Amino acid sequence: MAEVARQRIRSLLDDLDQGCAEAIPAAAGLVLNAIESGGVVHAAGAGHSLAMVCETFYRAGGLAAVRPLWEPAVLPLTGALRSTDAEREFGRGRALVQSAAPVPPDVMVVFSTSGRNPYPVEIAKEARARDVPVLAVTSLPASAEATDRAGSRLADHATIVLDTGVPPGDVVYPGEEPRTCAVSTILGAYLWSMLLARLHDLADERGVRLPVWTSSNVPGGDERNADLLARYGERIPELATLR
Repeated sequence: MAEVARQRIRSLLDDLDQGCAEAIPAAAGLVLNAIESGGVVHAAGAGHSLAMVCETFYRAGGLAAVRPLWEPAVLPLTGALRSTDAEREFGRGRALVQSAAPVPPDVMVVFSTSGRNPYPVEIAKEARARDVPVLAVTSLPASAEATDRAGSRLADHATIVLDTGVPPGDVVYPGEEPRTCAVSTILGAYLWSMLLARLHDLADERGVRLPVWTSSNVPGGDERNADLLARYGERIPELATLR
């Protein structure tokens, strides 16, 4: 029976490849332009979308020019019910962006499967108000079936939408009445990896050396990362407080 889940996930990955065939190169170009101009990629999300924020930040093979935007209240590990309430509160997302104060040529990446709550919507709206482009990593099918809580949805405020295609409710198993096997993290991580791969190729085409982390668990990793820590530590406080 588990084969049904495997087939469903593989099918969703194939659908993502087709659906984002144009959006991923466009997003990679936007990110590379920001990095070449000295900008930073701000990554935000709430609830389990914070798993994707972690995937973007201080990750082996990941971009060093990434600042994670979040606060303890939206992290389930600090209080599950509180995190649900927090992303539904008006003003919280806007205040987060105001505190981080992104400016061009920065880019904002917002992860939210449903894109329905005030928190991700406000983050996108406030970034756009500051002329900072927004990459929305969201599910258009899930968003379409969800009633919005903010008067609009995340995708409405995006410069580029990266559609994960996550089904409404996130789960895919069993097929007749899905209630388990969530796929948003799988699809989100895959999409981000595809974006990084395209970004690498585009940087090669332009002759740009991407600032990417090396695993600190391989020989020479700490030494190679030291330059990146010095380069981005001032703009990304979360790097400066690692030790």
